[in-house]
Amino acid sequence: MNEKAKYYVTKLQLNPHPEGGYYKEIYRSGEIYFAEHLPGRYSGSRNFSTSIYFLLEGKQVSKFHKLKSDELWHFYDGTSIKIYIFNDSIGLSEIVLGNNLDKGEIFQISIEKENWFAAEVIDKSSYSLIGCTVAPGFDFADFELANRKALVEKFSLYRDLIKRFTNP
Repeated sequence: MNEKAKYYVTKLQLNPHPEGGYYKEIYRSGEIYFAEHLPGRYSGSRNFSTSIYFLLEGKQVSKFHKLKSDELWHFYDGTSIKIYIFNDSIGLSEIVLGNNLDKGEIFQISIEKENWFAAEVIDKSSYSLIGCTVAPGFDFADFELANRKALVEKFSLYRDLIKRFTNP
């Protein structure tokens, strides 16, 4: 593991994440939206907002998944990270988070609810440390890892990409 990535995993007390990489929740709003005030896609009440540190190291990837809430990704440190987003009306979008604005990289992106997305570190000898903010707040009941077969059926032009970022 990259020494700086190892430092962050230890210092920030990051744990393995089911989609890949490492994470730690750092904020969960004390205020709650009650279920009756949320859209029907939610199975219960949710905190107003949550945030985590998220780190991908080297060849680790964030597998295709989707949430029932919008999610903001913020770049903090390391090398650039590429995010792949499938949207039903647009198809595939590729966004690069990083600090090289002259190369078109951006510091922050909003990923809309119900869009499938995945990510990878561009420089495989490095790492990417980002923050993720979700509103209404994250709940694992709102998290879905992609089914490879179903995603390939929907976005068949991107079969190879989907295979790289899904479980068999």
